[in-house]
Amino acid sequence: MESTHVIAIPNGEENIGHMKENNTLKFPLPPIISHLRKNEIHCSMVSTTSNLREKQKKSEDNTRKMIHSIKVGISLVLVSLLYLLNPLFEQVGENAMWAIMTVIVIFEFSAGATLGKGFNRGIGTIVGGALGCLAAFFAQSIGIGSVANSIIIAISVFILGSITTYVRLVPRIKKRYDYGVMIFLLTFNLVVVSGVRANMKVWEIARERLVTILMGFIVCICVSLLVFPLWASDELHHSIVSRLFDLADTIQGWSGECTKVVSEKENQPARGASASFNVCKSVLNSKSKDESLANFAKWEPWHGKFGFSYPWERYLKIGEVLRDLAAFILAVGQCIQASKQSMDSLRQSQSTQLETCDAIVSRVVCIMRELGNSMKQMRKCEARANISAQLKAARAELSLVISKSKIAEFEDDQVLAIASFVFLLVEVVGKVEELVKEVEELGDNVGLRTPSPPMRKMGIPKKCVSIAIGLLCMWSVVDSIPDTTITNVLCNNGEYTFGDPFANSLSYVFMDLEKETPAQKNYDYYNISPYPNAFAYGHAACNLNLTSSGCKTCLGVAKTALFNTCQTPRIGARSVLHDCAIRYEQYPFDN
Repeated sequence: MESTHVIAIPNGEENIGHMKENNTLKFPLPPIISHLRKNEIHCSMVSTTSNLREKQKKSEDNTRKMIHSIKVGISLVLVSLLYLLNPLFEQVGENAMWAIMTVIVIFEFSAGATLGKGFNRGIGTIVGGALGCLAAFFAQSIGIGSVANSIIIAISVFILGSITTYVRLVPRIKKRYDYGVMIFLLTFNLVVVSGVRANMKVWEIARERLVTILMGFIVCICVSLLVFPLWASDELHHSIVSRLFDLADTIQGWSGECTKVVSEKENQPARGASASFNVCKSVLNSKSKDESLANFAKWEPWHGKFGFSYPWERYLKIGEVLRDLAAFILAVGQCIQASKQSMDSLRQSQSTQLETCDAIVSRVVCIMRELGNSMKQMRKCEARANISAQLKAARAELSLVISKSKIAEFEDDQVLAIASFVFLLVEVVGKVEELVKEVEELGDNVGLRTPSPPMRKMGIPKKCVSIAIGLLCMWSVVDSIPDTTITNVLCNNGEYTFGDPFANSLSYVFMDLEKETPAQKNYDYYNISPYPNAFAYGHAACNLNLTSSGCKTCLGVAKTALFNTCQTPRIGARSVLHDCAIRYEQYPFDN
């Protein structure tokens, strides 16, 4: 008996309530017609932006490497003066070699790594030398050259060696203090074993080596911090932001027309797939680099916007979410490649399901780039209140895409292709939601603020400020009178009767536009009606110089001009005045 597998597909009507919550979105579902025109432009922009960012990154890396190489050369020249200058050599003698060794060993690429390694080496040397001197003095008090002396030294070396090696295996110790523990063990053994011979003064040996090591450490720290410092914190910050933009560019490559244009070029599919694979692979392999940079950043002093006790753990969590997101992006790319023929047939049939997915992909890309810009500029995301609502609406729209009524006419391979793509896209949206949450928590922990113009400490007398404010208010009142000169009114050829469900949908859209647009920042507002089988998309905008009442008045005139010109109800219409504009589009999503 043949077994069958049934995939439960959610009913689209259950998610209408979620669609209603999306009436204040900044990045709504774009109109299908205009979206198709823009996709091809986005494809070329994605590749160009990616290439420019990669070239800029390579140039910056080469510059940083040259700076680091020059700084190491300067440090070696400075510590070599202990050998080259006779007065200095007479003071330190052959122990000057330890200063040179210190520079070579602890000078790292970033200032944080150099500080961490120098601190570990200094503490390890001091503690190891002190314990070595105590053990050597205790052994010499029993008798130099005696059997008891050798036994005591051997026992102390065995005990300290075993304990130190075990401590090095503890994860927290190994993560930050492994080098210091190793130097402690090395210094202890060198000092305590040298005490076996009577003609060697243990305390003098330890003191001279400690002084020369301290000289090398000071040279390294001064050169690393004062000569074009390279901060691990900056590198970690820019690395996370760069990966965020790279993943956004990769997701942008999923757009329908983008894959279509790419597939028409020779050798382009393999190149595009290889580029996406390389981006995702680099993100997936970034965990060890992030942990190292975060560890080095904790050693660095206060610089720029990175203070003490900065929450670098949040960066590690953001990196973890980006790695999960990269895994799903890679899976979506493989899904598109595997079901290429089915996707092409759906695109040739102008499937609204794929158009909706492309629109959601564009919305996700906009959100990721907004997050990347907020992190890059070290500010809170201005639109973060709407981003969560946008992502929830996107999940609701994706559930509508694969409703039973909308895929009934497709063939089995097409149903499998669109269902696989949508299910993976839902996971991508979920990971973007986690990313938004982590970025918001980072901003809350750091205490970032939304950008605002400086209003304090300007050094202007209060009377001048009052006069300026009064003149500004008078100018704003005069300038806020709307100019209702009609620029153009366009009417779509498609018509419908007043009894159609479009009438209710259109009434809802206009009522919402006239109410919410004057209250929105920048007087720019999009919305979409929550009615099934009669969706309406609306947009209204006003001149920034208008007041709320002026914007409302202008929109009322624009609405009147629209209905006077388009006397019969149209599927779409637009009315543009000098200081405002209003438009709508109807979509019969009923298959």
